[in-house]
Amino acid sequence: MLDIEAVTKTFFRRTVNERVALSDISLHLDPGDFVTIIGSNGAGKSTLLNIVSGRYQADVGRVTIGGEDVTKLPDYKVAKYVSRVFQDPMAGTAPHLSIEENLALAWSRGRGRTLGPALTQKKRQMFRDVLAPLEQGLENRLHAKVGLLSGGQRQALSLTMATFSKPKVLLLDEHTAALDPKRAALITQITREAVERQHLTTLMVTHNMEQALSMGNRLIMMHEGRIIFELAGEEKKRATVTSLLAEFDKLRGKEEQGLSDRMLLA
Repeated sequence: MLDIEAVTKTFFRRTVNERVALSDISLHLDPGDFVTIIGSNGAGKSTLLNIVSGRYQADVGRVTIGGEDVTKLPDYKVAKYVSRVFQDPMAGTAPHLSIEENLALAWSRGRGRTLGPALTQKKRQMFRDVLAPLEQGLENRLHAKVGLLSGGQRQALSLTMATFSKPKVLLLDEHTAALDPKRAALITQITREAVERQHLTTLMVTHNMEQALSMGNRLIMMHEGRIIFELAGEEKKRATVTSLLAEFDKLRGKEEQGLSDRMLLA
């Protein structure tokens, strides 16, 4: 479903601020794979999602989604295949529009343009049916402006909008980080149910290691623009936060020792 092949991305090339954000990254996701991504700040996690979504284009390498090469496509064209939920609950919605207007926009995404009303009674009922399982009461507030909703309600709506069009790939970029623990737990559960129900191929960036271990069928750890560790299946189920931290310290220590050795040999 998703293939990332030998992707490299460098910012501020040929300047004193040059920074390699991704270095020869390769990753394959089968349909329905749910991969959680962890790593320190600056590891390249969000850059990887930006490459997949078309917001950034790779300097080297290739990205294919469902067999379609999207490497050089701009983000508005990649949106045909990919949906994304951001850390900021307001980022995935239009705050000055109503709930039903936001949902109508999400519903039309990837569909052919036709002449006709954007909102009909049939669509409104469909929106109510989609919102009701969220247990946020949004199905009874279709005319409410999204900007008036709480952070948890906005993120629940953003997630619903992102999965409405049944994207080939769902990108979750620390989408619970800005919420309080109670609302974060709710959005986490809604995410799990939506991904499982629609069998969505998903990449999720998170700083919460417990969340990374409890969700998805695979986990990758990134450091300095590279994938340095991966867990899947029974290994992932047995892993703990303590074992993950120990593995990260061990791998980072090996890298730093290798860098020191290369500097001495230079």
